[in-house]
Amino acid sequence: MLTNIEVQKILPHRYPFLLVDKVVEVEPGKKTVAVKNVTVNEPFFQGHFPGNPIMPGVLIVEALAQAAGIAVAIQDESRNKLGVFAGIESMKFKKQVVPGDTLILEAEILANKMGVVKAKVKASVDGQTAAEGEIRFAMVSIDK
Repeated sequence: MLTNIEVQKILPHRYPFLLVDKVVEVEPGKKTVAVKNVTVNEPFFQGHFPGNPIMPGVLIVEALAQAAGIAVAIQDESRNKLGVFAGIESMKFKKQVVPGDTLILEAEILANKMGVVKAKVKASVDGQTAAEGEIRFAMVSIDK
């Protein structure tokens, strides 16, 4: 398990774009199960949509990518690297995510070749799938 403070040591994202609150399970290089607590205070709810707040699908995908990135970035060989999107494949949205939901983010690393990672991802609320698909991201070097 990783607390939010520990997550911030792995991911470079910060408010309002850090979308992983904690990690409940991680197998370095293999998988991550994380949590995003969706609150009405999220800045995107002001405009998406007034009177009917729904978490944007693109932010659900970003949260999934961050969860997948943790599985890779936690490894020593990924120190000083940043995961950047390389592709989103067959993503399907099945349930709206609203304030008060606890979004469970699951990511399974399918491949990691030459710095390009492919992951199967799934977001769920109360055991119901909200979104699922596959993503790809590249681990690029950053200067620190």
